[in-house]
Amino acid sequence: MPTRFDRDTAVRPVGEGVYEARLDAGWWIVKGPNGGYLAAVLLHAFQQAVGDPERAPRSLTVHYLRPPAEGPARVETRIEREGRSLTTATARLLQDGRLQALAVGAFARPREALSFHHARMPEVEPPEALPPFGGDAKERIPMRRQFEERWAIGALPWSGDGHQALAGGWIRLAEPRPLDAPLVAALTDAWPPAIFSYAEMGALLGGVPTVDLTIHFRGPLPPPGAGPHDWVLTVFRSREASEGFVEEDGEIWSRDGVLLAQSRQLAMVGSPRRAPHFDRAPPMRYTIG
Repeated sequence: MPTRFDRDTAVRPVGEGVYEARLDAGWWIVKGPNGGYLAAVLLHAFQQAVGDPERAPRSLTVHYLRPPAEGPARVETRIEREGRSLTTATARLLQDGRLQALAVGAFARPREALSFHHARMPEVEPPEALPPFGGDAKERIPMRRQFEERWAIGALPWSGDGHQALAGGWIRLAEPRPLDAPLVAALTDAWPPAIFSYAEMGALLGGVPTVDLTIHFRGPLPPPGAGPHDWVLTVFRSREASEGFVEEDGEIWSRDGVLLAQSRQLAMVGSPRRAPHFDRAPPMRYTIG
């Protein structure tokens, strides 16, 4: 049976390369949709437009222009080039004729080439040994209710205990569902921002809306042997915040240590009166249990 994630990220073809979607407020961050949720919607449209399951997503970049509203949306895709091994496509997310987001995707079959794996999954306690976290965030932020989370890496947001902008832990959908590329895309933007683990309460005044998000899909999806109840481990870190912008690098790991995706985003560090709160949460306390 389709899960809520399937229903809320689904697209329906209405013309050549054109798709209809309905954006659901269950994936909102206070005043607008989470950027990973929109990336999943766009990726569903890309996959239908490419029309070749063997050409798996390799790269997806989304630029967020403005926060969409709940309700109908339109995705217009275009195959820019289809080569023997690589398909490159673009997409535009629109509402009422206004452009909301721009995306570029690359899709390709696996290739026989040099391989190495120098990245290492962090050693953390298993999710079963860790308590859930969220506290009042699950009441105030609709998207937080869609996931189960276990904090494992870095200081809790706004605790004042962090010496670096590093955060992460185990995460899965509250409603069991196998991992695929759209879900992994959503997970690259589902964790509280790493900068919240460095800042003390009140150090930031607004949300952290994403300007652009790039995702590189690195492992097979779904991972071999993985089930719909499996957790993945997320790791996010920021190294530079200046002039009102911060970068964030992310990793998504399968439970058995396979790197599934890497991500990088640029986000604004805004004020309550100026920040378009459509992607990341405003300051609040997170609690364990």
